[in-house]
Amino acid sequence: MDDIDAMFTHLLGEMDHLSQSLKTEGDSPEADSAAQTEKTFSIGFNDLNESLNELEDNDLDALMADLESKSAAQEPLTSEPNIGGTNDQTAPPATTQKHEPATALPPPPGTDVSCRNMQMREPQTKAEKIKLALEKLKEAKMRKLIVKVLMSDGSSKTLMVDERQSVREVLDKLFEKTHCDCSTAWSLCETNPELLIERTFEDHEHLVEPLSAWTRYSENKVYFLPRPQKYVMFTDPQIFYMWKKDKAALNAINQQAKDLLVKENFGGSTLIVPDLEGTLYLKEDGKKVWKPRYFVLRASGIYFVPKGKTKSSTDLACFVHFEKINIYMTKNYKQKYRAPTNFCFMLKHPCIQKDSPYIKLLCCDDEKTLVLWVNSIRIAKYGTALYKNYQAAMKRASPTKTLQSAAYKGKTFLL
Repeated sequence: MDDIDAMFTHLLGEMDHLSQSLKTEGDSPEADSAAQTEKTFSIGFNDLNESLNELEDNDLDALMADLESKSAAQEPLTSEPNIGGTNDQTAPPATTQKHEPATALPPPPGTDVSCRNMQMREPQTKAEKIKLALEKLKEAKMRKLIVKVLMSDGSSKTLMVDERQSVREVLDKLFEKTHCDCSTAWSLCETNPELLIERTFEDHEHLVEPLSAWTRYSENKVYFLPRPQKYVMFTDPQIFYMWKKDKAALNAINQQAKDLLVKENFGGSTLIVPDLEGTLYLKEDGKKVWKPRYFVLRASGIYFVPKGKTKSSTDLACFVHFEKINIYMTKNYKQKYRAPTNFCFMLKHPCIQKDSPYIKLLCCDDEKTLVLWVNSIRIAKYGTALYKNYQAAMKRASPTKTLQSAAYKGKTFLL
């Protein structure tokens, strides 16, 4: 019984530790409620008014039309007849409402009469539209975000995104605004300067959801960038499904063999996860020590061989499951965490936005191993959704244009 009580106490402590790590330091619910409300409407701006000003006129008009239609749909019907005749709180007769005195008392201060008057006529100026949009956004039931998306040249585009829109749909919007070549490499990426990490959003994700996990005063940013390795598992599947062969054998694979590999591993009734295994360096919790461990990839997660055990499946211990974690690329962890190399990646819950004992850090010997592990984990985590994303991206891509510039090799980290 003492052992059970001790285990239970330890579990409660771990749960409390995790809940504390997900909270933002110094946030007061009372003092920061208005700021948090602002955050739920815009990402990448100082305030909501600034984000609305950044919207192009046609985008602002579309937002206004959408908000007006939702407001009309939510308006209660007050003029319906009292069919049952049992409600005592009936409305006064129409004649009583018709002959009200002409000199009605002015409304009390603080009411939104000016806003209602504005709604009675079509707002003309951008300032009027923004004022009305601010009111409507606060009434809207559906989550919407005005997002500043940064480009590699320092410019930006402002988009209105609602919770129904996938990353693929947002990319299509950006293609129209930037007139780029629609290559399959174009991606939306999030950066976290505090943790020195970057993640490429998957095309099937709904963008509002991961952005809503950001803290109010976060320095995180959204970038629109080419990432040529985004779909490398389909352009060069031999890297992942024939990884034990030498480099010469992998380079000798022709396109027909590549297509067959994709069909065998992604086109069937079930997806086949690469049978990847090997030694990676693991950063121990709370220490700046990295120890080599032998890891094995499975469809459900990553497993490792405990000290003194064999590589048999019965001896494997679970390192992490994929359901509640995302995978992030890192920068300069050789200096930040004294990693053996700079080829590291991070596994963490999306709500953890700062250093935490619940972050998992792994380090590879070289870039080839890093690409192999990161993308194999993506295959295991997202399954056939990745293949559907790739097929949709191929349909959208321009057949006559490809991304050739050496400036866009996908290795530049923007933090």
